[in-house]
Parts: sequence; C-alpha cells; structure tokens
Amino acid sequence: MGIVELMQARELAVGDILVSATGGSYEITKVARVGRGIRVQYLTEDARPGRFTAAPESIVRARRSHATHAA
Repeated sequence: MGIVELMQARELAVGDILVSATGGSYEITKVARVGRGIRVQYLTEDARPGRFTAAPESIVRARRSHATHAA
C-alpha cells in the first residue's frame, strides 16, 4: 500500500497515487509545468483519464511510487 503524505504539487511524479479525502485513488500519468502552475494528468480507479492544474505550492495527498523512493 504505502504511506499517504501531504506534499506540494511540484513534488509529484509519474507513478505517484493521489488520494482523495473520500478514499479514491488516482494514478499520475504525466506532470508538466504550464506557466506558473503544474498540470497533472491521471487515471481514475476505473481507468478513465483526467487532469487538473494547480499552483506549485498547493498541498496534495499522495502515496509515492516505488520508483521515486530513495534506496
């Protein structure tokens, strides 16, 4: 599973899992800078794509992917 962390949107990486307050999870598929913001593309639990744009300093709830963990 993994530990849910609060982090800034600028710290998100492909493979991380966004976690909603209601327990839903969304796998991040792409992260890109757009102007001063961050565009995050994701897949829902039933494989539907979605996206949102956030300020880099905004706080999100996420679980880190295994690939981004330090060894």
